[in-house]
Amino acid sequence: LVLFMRQQTLAVVSLLLLGGGVAATGFFPTLTGLFVTTFLMSLGFHYFATMSDALQLQWLPKATAPAIMGRIVAVAAGAQLAAYGIIFVTWHTLNLTYQIVFGVAGGVTLVITAFAMLAFPQYNVGPAQGKSPVLRRRYWLYYALTFFSGARRQIFVVFAILLMVQRFEYDVEHVALLFLINGALNLVFAPVIGRMIVRWGERRALTLEYVGLVLLFIAYAFVSDPIVAAVLFIIDHAFFAMAIAMKTYFQKIADPADIAPTAGVAFTINHIAAVFIPALFGLLWLVSPSAVFLSGAAMAACSLVLARMVPEAPEPGNEVIRQLARQPAE
Repeated sequence: LVLFMRQQTLAVVSLLLLGGGVAATGFFPTLTGLFVTTFLMSLGFHYFATMSDALQLQWLPKATAPAIMGRIVAVAAGAQLAAYGIIFVTWHTLNLTYQIVFGVAGGVTLVITAFAMLAFPQYNVGPAQGKSPVLRRRYWLYYALTFFSGARRQIFVVFAILLMVQRFEYDVEHVALLFLINGALNLVFAPVIGRMIVRWGERRALTLEYVGLVLLFIAYAFVSDPIVAAVLFIIDHAFFAMAIAMKTYFQKIADPADIAPTAGVAFTINHIAAVFIPALFGLLWLVSPSAVFLSGAAMAACSLVLARMVPEAPEPGNEVIRQLARQPAE
């Protein structure tokens, strides 16, 4: 798509798709309607996320990128806090319907996107970007971390929420409250995490994340108390801000012209897990929900091994430590 439009334009178009898909969701309460609206909003969300990552890595200075990304995560958390707070307070008191909730949320997204499109200029993104996907051997560690990150996200998005709803019988208000708490914590701690990554470096930040996830998934496997499960859910979500370290690791090792095309490749790699994890682990869930989370712990352990291969000072030519053989630079 970047053959035909600027990255910033594609980001705006993607947000329009996202807002339109969300706004339409409540008006098509059938299985087919849900498939279509979910596909539309998902397409918009994921293409926006890809362009957002690419533009951040191109626009932000390497020395302070994690701190600024932390503030960006905090802004998103503020929007999440407002959305879930309104749902939590008004769902029953105003007898809201799905048509109203999705319609208002999608409509607000469309209005804000239209404002951004008119109010902000087309910014210069720096070095010209490649127009086709690239796979480079020296980026292999970033690709591997991205794959396992996708797997971890699916376990949270699908199975952690399923655990809360199915086993502990959390309803709409309860789930909204959990996301409300998550938004509040990210609003406060995401900038702190960003600054921490600046001070600690990507290797230590990623190590902390994956050690935490191993312990977290093991705890999910054996939790029996709904309050403890909610605490685990909140901690799990808090770790998402640590993913900034993976992005800035790539920023430091990448050829500047590779950032946008590699964002597309990373999108694909991340979603390889999204194709098979929900289906495969969904079958496993029917046999043993605990086995799903123990498998998640094993994948987090793989990520931990990979994180320890990130250099203290990553840069082109120093992408991976303890290499058995020097990889070509192409």
